[in-house]
Amino acid sequence: MMTRREELLKIVRDHGGAEAEAEAERLVDEIIFVEDQLVEVKKLPFISTNPANPAKQKATPASRLYKELLQQYNNSLKLLMRLAGDTANDKSVESPLRAWAKGRKELNT
Repeated sequence: MMTRREELLKIVRDHGGAEAEAEAERLVDEIIFVEDQLVEVKKLPFISTNPANPAKQKATPASRLYKELLQQYNNSLKLLMRLAGDTANDKSVESPLRAWAKGRKELNT
């Protein structure tokens, strides 16, 4: 069974080559670290309720930490996919849907 690190590096190697894998090693380690942190933070309460008035609630520091970690995780995954050669998130490549819509617009004008 492959470890999470091996799994992520294999994705990069299969799509981006050996040089991309070498570049991605530290990023993969950071992604795994953030994944572990997200699991731990999820165990904490995200909302605190006022015992005198249960309608009064506020976000806990754990909820803010989770939000920040999740943002970092998503950004790291996007970067990893870019290293792996994923062009779906590349803004310079026009999606087929946009190309079709642009063609339809030009036909109607």
